[in-house]
Order: sequence, then structure tokens, then C-alpha cells
Amino acid sequence: MKRALITGISGQDGSYLAEFLLGLGYEVYGLVRREPQTMRWLQPIGDRLELLYGDLRDDTSLRIAFRKAWPDEVYNLAGQVFVPTSWECPAETFDINVGGLARLLAIVGREKPDTRVYQASSSEMFGNVDGLCNEKTLLSPASPYGTSKMAAHRLVQVYRDCGLFVVGGILFNHESPRRGLEMVTRKITRAAAGWVKGDRTKLKLGNLQARRDWGFAGDYIKAIHAMLQRPIPKDYVVGTGESHSVAEFVTLVLAELHRSVGNGNFTGPIEDYVEVDPSLVRPNEIHDLRADSRLAAKELGWSPHVNLGGLVKMMVESDLAGVREYLQEPVTVA
Repeated sequence: MKRALITGISGQDGSYLAEFLLGLGYEVYGLVRREPQTMRWLQPIGDRLELLYGDLRDDTSLRIAFRKAWPDEVYNLAGQVFVPTSWECPAETFDINVGGLARLLAIVGREKPDTRVYQASSSEMFGNVDGLCNEKTLLSPASPYGTSKMAAHRLVQVYRDCGLFVVGGILFNHESPRRGLEMVTRKITRAAAGWVKGDRTKLKLGNLQARRDWGFAGDYIKAIHAMLQRPIPKDYVVGTGESHSVAEFVTLVLAELHRSVGNGNFTGPIEDYVEVDPSLVRPNEIHDLRADSRLAAKELGWSPHVNLGGLVKMMVESDLAGVREYLQEPVTVA
């Protein structure tokens, strides 16, 4: 039976990956800094995995957790992932995203060098690119977060050159009902639940024309696992190959609300529901990100199964579950 250690197990990707690995017969360990607030995603499988306490910024706690798990595979999914926070706390972002990986790889090299390691790289490393991004596209990040991910990604190559099996998964934006509330897609679907209840407070967003390659996180974790099963360690780009604007995402959410609730509601322009807040516009905004995942398709046999419409439906239905009582009768719109 294979043993896996997942950092960031209580988050979106970590919880989906834990479920997937358990289904494959793995023994799963998860690293958490404290009793996580998002344990709800792990509750259905809580009795089938073991949580270990540790911090990517603390070498001793990492080493103790590693020795307890003694993993065949490590999935490093933890990190400071919010781009705006990286502008406010760049040093902390680097200590977690780069320093954390450096500590982890040093432990693997000393303790169990046959352990295979997955590093969560990011499409934010590319910055503004004209066209599709693949494994050979120049990295030119536009934020402290993207720069920290690029530094960690370079570290992957350094340790790989030293003989460790380390891969970087360059995943484009992937969402789900488990996405953090600070992320734009979840902000929108969470606000939509309020709109159904009759709250017409406009949601404040940044650049509505920013375009991203959005997919379903439950699809992407299968590519993550497949990367560590290859005979030779290699980095892969993972995404849908299509980009859509934030405005388009809002429009799809409103269309899904109209389909679900009916009564002629939610057919107005998006300006009735959202407004641009200049303070939320990123410095050095990335205008468009699209993935070229042909290598992942060819060598991993991976392709996305959930399209954007399906993703929006899934997320809206999940956030509407909290207001089901309001859906029993016609919704009154002010």
C-alpha cells in the first residue's frame, strides 16, 4: 500500500486529492498547521486518514511529520495562494511558498530520497502572455505571488538535477464549491445566494475584463496524481485551453440563477448586480491566461471533463443549498 503526505489537505485541492488517493487504496496523511476551519470537506473521510500538525515555515515540525508519514509520495499543496495578500505580505509569501518547499525537499533528500514530490506551481508564473502557455513559455510573473511560485518552480529543477523525483504542476485556475471565499469565482456564487434571498447589494469586484482559464478542481487532481506515476519526472501545464472574462462568469451565474429559480428574475444586465471597485483592481493585472495542455493530454492521458457551464452550475447549486428554504416559495425581487 502506497503512503502519501499531502500538505494543505484541508483546502480545495487537498480534500479532492485525499478522496481520490483513498479510492486508489493509498494510506493518506495530511499536514495541517492547526485544527483547520475547512475540516468540513474532510469529515466524510476523516476516519480514513491521519492528520499531522506542522508548518511549512518550521523545519522541525516538517521533519517530525515526514517521519511519521514516511511517504512514498508528497503532494505540496499548501501555500499563501491569494495574489492581493502577496502584495501586502511579500516576505511571508516567499517564506511559505519558496522556503516551505526548500525545507521539504531538503528533508526528502536527507531522510528518504526515493520519495516522489509534487509541487503546486501556478499559471501566475507566466504573467501577461499573448496566446496559449505551455511548458516552454517564458516565465514573467506580474506579482509577488507569481514570483514566489516561479522561484519554487526553479527549485524543483535544481533538486531534480540532483536526483530527486520532483515535478511541478503548472495548473491554471481551477475552481469548485470548495474554493475559498476570498477567490473571485466563489465571491460571485456566494453573492448569488444572497441575490436569491432578495439582497440587491451590488458585489464589488476588480477588473471585469480579466480573462482566466477556469476548470474544475476535481478534474485537475487526477493530473496531479498522474505526474508522480510517470517513469521520468517532468513538469506539465494543466488547463482547459479556453479563457473567459470575469464578466462572462457573472453572466453565466445569472443565467444559472434564472434557470434554477425562474420567475423571470436575473435577466437584467450584470451592472444591476456587480460594480467595479478600483481598489480591487490588481497592480500589474494579468489580462488573459490560457493553457496549452497538449503534453499532459499526450503523456498523462488527461483532459478536462467539466466545462465552464458545468462548473458554474455546480458552484451555484452548492451555495444555493444554504438558502433552500427561500426557494420553496416565489422569490420577491425588490
